[in-house]
Amino acid sequence: MRAIRRFTVRASLPEPLAGLRALATNLRWTWHPPTRDLFASMDDELFRRVRDPLRMLTAVSPARLTELAGDEDFLARVHAMSDDLERYLTEDRWYQQRPQGERAPAAIAYFSMEFGVHEALPNYSGGLGVLAGDHLKAASDLGVPLIGVGPLYRSGYFRQSLSLDGWQVEHYPVIEPSALPLELLTGEDSEPVLVHVAMPGGRDLYAQVWQAQVGRVPLLLLDTDVEANDEDLRRVTDRLYGGDADHRIRQEILAGIGGMRAVRRYCELTGHPQPEVFHTNEGHAGFLGLERAREVIDEHGLAFDEALSAVRAGTVFTTHTPVPAGIDRFPVDLVQHYFGDGRLLPGLELQRILALGAEDNPGMFNMAHMGLRLAQRSNGVSQLHGRVSRRMFARLWPGFDDAEVPISSVTNGVHGPTWVARELTALLGGKHKAWGHDGKLPSQMGVSDEELWALRRDLRQKLVLEVRRRVRNAWLQRGASALELGWVNQVFDPDVLTVGFARRVPTYKRLTLMLRDPERLRALLLDEERPMQIVVAGKSHPADEGGKALIQQVVRFVDDPAVRRRMVFLPDYDMSMARYLYRGCDVWLNNPTRPLEACGTSGMKSALNGGLNLSIKDGWWDECYDGSNGWAIPTADGVTDPLRRDELESAALYDLLGQQVAPLFYERDDAGVPRGWMSMVWHTLDELGPRVQASRMVREYVETAYHPAAVTSAAASADGYAGARSLAEYRRRVDAVWRQVRVLDTELTVEAQERLVVGDEVRVRAKVDLAGLAPSEVEVQTVVGRVGDTDELAEPMTVRMEPSQEGEYTATLRLPRAGSLGYTVRILPRHDLLATPAELGKVVLA
Repeated sequence: MRAIRRFTVRASLPEPLAGLRALATNLRWTWHPPTRDLFASMDDELFRRVRDPLRMLTAVSPARLTELAGDEDFLARVHAMSDDLERYLTEDRWYQQRPQGERAPAAIAYFSMEFGVHEALPNYSGGLGVLAGDHLKAASDLGVPLIGVGPLYRSGYFRQSLSLDGWQVEHYPVIEPSALPLELLTGEDSEPVLVHVAMPGGRDLYAQVWQAQVGRVPLLLLDTDVEANDEDLRRVTDRLYGGDADHRIRQEILAGIGGMRAVRRYCELTGHPQPEVFHTNEGHAGFLGLERAREVIDEHGLAFDEALSAVRAGTVFTTHTPVPAGIDRFPVDLVQHYFGDGRLLPGLELQRILALGAEDNPGMFNMAHMGLRLAQRSNGVSQLHGRVSRRMFARLWPGFDDAEVPISSVTNGVHGPTWVARELTALLGGKHKAWGHDGKLPSQMGVSDEELWALRRDLRQKLVLEVRRRVRNAWLQRGASALELGWVNQVFDPDVLTVGFARRVPTYKRLTLMLRDPERLRALLLDEERPMQIVVAGKSHPADEGGKALIQQVVRFVDDPAVRRRMVFLPDYDMSMARYLYRGCDVWLNNPTRPLEACGTSGMKSALNGGLNLSIKDGWWDECYDGSNGWAIPTADGVTDPLRRDELESAALYDLLGQQVAPLFYERDDAGVPRGWMSMVWHTLDELGPRVQASRMVREYVETAYHPAAVTSAAASADGYAGARSLAEYRRRVDAVWRQVRVLDTELTVEAQERLVVGDEVRVRAKVDLAGLAPSEVEVQTVVGRVGDTDELAEPMTVRMEPSQEGEYTATLRLPRAGSLGYTVRILPRHDLLATPAELGKVVLA
């Protein structure tokens, strides 16, 4: 028999244990070992199985709860943990201790399509969600007043298993939110709050709002499985990244527009300050900017362009996509279907909405383009990805060099307290918060190579045991008999060099690059003197048949009895598995096709645990590799044949593993310690550790994005949105006359001398026609740089020119370098509420 409905009954706690409820539902326990220890002490074996304090309270027997309610020592620990949590939630932290006088936003709303906080809240698929979870945790540790917003998926992302022939099989377990560390947002009448967005045909899509507490940060998750919805609308939040384009646009309308309405309602009910800054983590929730425009138009009577100026001022957009194919795009007629009748966003003209998502293909609506047009501040997620993004989106800013495209970069980071093995933290003498709160790692502090090497072996041993457990379970799921699995006890060895490769399985990540020469890989694995073992894990999107074929190729290789004790594929990669891999692997392998990896944070988590990276110089590794913290796999730049490129780069990978990595690992002194290897580990912990912290990342967002956005947003909205109205009027006038703005003539003069040398001063004069714009409304610049055969300026340097008389500008510049130089003059818009001169995408060149 099958249940027609499921529900969860929570445990009834004895009054002395009431404090356990708050400790179990605040997800701070996911990175606070003392809280986890408290719950483990209730029943250690049970906690090892469930790994979730809330489930623990349900699973512990009533008799045990009664016993604990009378245990004075246990009650004292409960009170101590409750007091510690309360102190954590209320004390001033980095954000509150920043210099007075800064215009710090009182609240920032952070929108993401997924959040990976812990496997106990399975609302994520991979790197984007785990990054979002780490962002919330680091914000909590720093005291940054974030509110997280996104959908809640009733089936989450899929669970992965393997068929007998190694093909990925997907399972979608049904999730009951009331069994998760979530509470329904209720109104003054104690009934669940419902937000709604209009759907075509006169219908409405309703969503209830579940709240998770991630330390100090509330996380609001929208759930459409409510009785008020028609059956098809109840399924809008059924699966993460599931369904067709129609299903996806419904999800993204809910995430952006419904998410904004949920934030507003939450703040009204709780007294939480309304957000001043809005951060969209990728383009999925980009429709939130349209909802904010509707709010401003409704409440303050602004025109659309005026509202757009106000919305842009307070919006931050982060793109994670290094290729156009990875951007969410919808057919224009589908967008018209949902926005065309005016019910979804009353007062916003359809053509203005469509223009925000316009791209070269007139039949498609581009969510990233809309995100960039609705945000005054945008960034990629590594320095290299910032450069790639500026090049990829350069057409939105015609006339500007790629380097001037207003997309910056904030390199991703990872939340140290979540990912660092507590044994390592204890050995180095730090407290759990030292790995994330202040961004500093304890130095060697008298810990010897022998001690750290012994700990690394212990972590590798824990990984070996977990690998064996998962390999056994995977074979049982594939139909094997327990009687034929005795060989599993010989899988992996705690004294063998261990390499990890775990991530999503799109083609560009090249899961099978290591299999390019199977015999050479087999020789590396089975080398009698310097063997290695490789653990591989990853999920392919259910619709990606090519990705599934790559997984099957790996599985068939590792099924070979000759190598299966040295190489494994572990199905159902998630955060619980990841922790074992990051902590137990000696080397973290990453070999994407450069530059298609936006950041790739898994190697950061390995580095924080003393692992060394072996990676293509892509994403974060491009800026962080220093020659002493791991290895860079050479890239076959310029080779256009992908098969030839794979052949060259896989050969380089084998060479590094066999000739550098393995020899260094196995080169031991009389004490059995690889001193050269340990030197690299210490260097990684001391130098790389602080750079990969999510606390560093969030501080950068505060200082380069949130704070400036709050300042600009306040200026735009002050005095009845006078700033926004002024900027909109300025843009209207600039649009009307910009075609008539010209540089009429330029002249460069030098002192009477035979030769120019570096440091000499030259004078540039320009005659301009501003077509009625005032000198204060433009910026005239001299641009000087190197020139080659094409006269294109390279390494340009700009100098602002000052008006000397009507229609004339002059500047004096000091020659910056030797060689062939050239110059030009250009005119740019100028307004106090513009973040950069390139923001409007307008420039006039001489």
